Amino acid sequence: MEERKPRWYGGGSPGDRPAVVPTGARLLWSDPALWASGDWRPEHIRSLELGGARIAVLGPCSATEHDLARALSAPDLATVAGTWAGSHTVVRLTERGRVEVLADTGAASPLYRVSIPGGTVWGSSAFALSSLVGHRVDTGWLAAYLRDKHAPAPGRSAWADVTPVPAGHVLTLDAGGRASLTAWWRPTRRTPREASAALRRALGKGVRVRVEGVSATTDLAGMDSTTVALLAAQYGPVTGVTVHPAGITDGGDMQYARALDVPGLTRAPFPLGIRHLPFTATDVPLPATDEPAPSTAAWSMFSDQLGTTAAAGFACHLTGDGGDNLFLSAPAHLAGLARSGHWIRMLRDARDWARLRRQSPRPLIATALRGDAARIGRSDFGCPGWLVAPGPRASASRGPEAGAALAAELRTVARSANAEIQLADSLGVALHNPYFDGAVLDAVVSAPVEQRYSVRRYKPMLADTFADLLPDAHRRRAAKGLMVGDFHLGLRVNRRRVLGLADGRLAALGLVDPGPLRATIHAAALGAEAIWPPLLSVLAAEVWLEAVERAPGTHWTRTTSATADAQ
Repeated sequence: MEERKPRWYGGGSPGDRPAVVPTGARLLWSDPALWASGDWRPEHIRSLELGGARIAVLGPCSATEHDLARALSAPDLATVAGTWAGSHTVVRLTERGRVEVLADTGAASPLYRVSIPGGTVWGSSAFALSSLVGHRVDTGWLAAYLRDKHAPAPGRSAWADVTPVPAGHVLTLDAGGRASLTAWWRPTRRTPREASAALRRALGKGVRVRVEGVSATTDLAGMDSTTVALLAAQYGPVTGVTVHPAGITDGGDMQYARALDVPGLTRAPFPLGIRHLPFTATDVPLPATDEPAPSTAAWSMFSDQLGTTAAAGFACHLTGDGGDNLFLSAPAHLAGLARSGHWIRMLRDARDWARLRRQSPRPLIATALRGDAARIGRSDFGCPGWLVAPGPRASASRGPEAGAALAAELRTVARSANAEIQLADSLGVALHNPYFDGAVLDAVVSAPVEQRYSVRRYKPMLADTFADLLPDAHRRRAAKGLMVGDFHLGLRVNRRRVLGLADGRLAALGLVDPGPLRATIHAAALGAEAIWPPLLSVLAAEVWLEAVERAPGTHWTRTTSATADAQ
């Protein structure tokens, strides 16, 4: 299978100094440099120029030409562009010669930057930018990832000297080579009716700008992906793909998918066999990505599903990823209840949440009393015995605000999910995760806590907002399938291959001790209860290091505004 070029974009500081541009990219502007690399739909790369000012929107975006014109002349770019649905980056060159790069709220389109002589280069690929600053993996970031992938090392990426642009911030570059960051997004408060309307608008428009006019597929499984599939079917034919074990065509997701009879929606089962088990080798090499992708262990299944999608002529695939993070989050609101003195409700909610999970409510209550919303309900697996370098601890700020905790969690997951998009790019499929869109996050965070959180109802905000779209059976559904058994079986079948990963690049970097790691792999392969998150992280990181070592770095061309031509 031919490997495609990943889709990404970026730019540089304004001024008359020579600019660097990735070889083979399409130059959108020459001064300041702005480029797009890979195969983009024309409607996802748009720009407008009026007088000495310019604006570009990169990625799927609901903005009209009129919206672009308004944003171009607005005193504050974010007041206009910050409300647009989709997953995108907005870049504006002001008449004063400054470049403003608006990073989206949800980190669905993560941005990074590097400092080079003469100014700043920014882009949506940390891997590509790393070639400008030595192309070295940041072992400190990697150590933090191995300990807890949901608690990233603050202000760092997987690549040394490649710095993340925080979500919800504006990166401003001037002709003198200076760069500054300013936060543009903060949570708002809406009534339940207003919040539902905002969610419906954000998710509906976000789906529309991705599927309108193209052949598309979607996941068709739980409530999240079913909602996306039904929205997509309103804008043209769409095929909903339901994954199921080979030979088992009744029950579970298949039962709910079969119950859907909607104009424009075609149902397509995707049976999983032994060759799709986690950790199974495949003929399709794992591509290099910005960081380890969450689906690395399931690459044999993921690559086959998306490869089949591409071979059938579908242009894009939509998932329901992010729905659990938004609508099935931990009870972070307990910290706010404790701070405001609502003791009875805090104790009741903590007790009910713990009872559903057959846990003691004491850790929840203790964390709530400490005012640490970000840690409520989160499992602390401790430091695995095989992890030699624990790395920096969690970057989430302590505080009682449930909305801030939800935003921080979603941004971390969304940034990681961008690696899945890069994997799909290599297979010729544009992968989209609408629940990570900034406008969707803004809508959910704006809702009252009681609207988005319940121990008695499954995802109440999503179910109520799309009550007219989802069939009753889907709105009443309270769970979805798990794949823990598949991971045990996959590890047992592929034990020799996985054991070979224990004494590899991570061990050479001094980050893991191969002995305890091999023992953990052996135990999990035999069916012992395993703490999967850190084990999956270390295996994904090892395979990722092999992929980035194998992949060539990005080549860059130095150019001037007079001679720029990055064909």
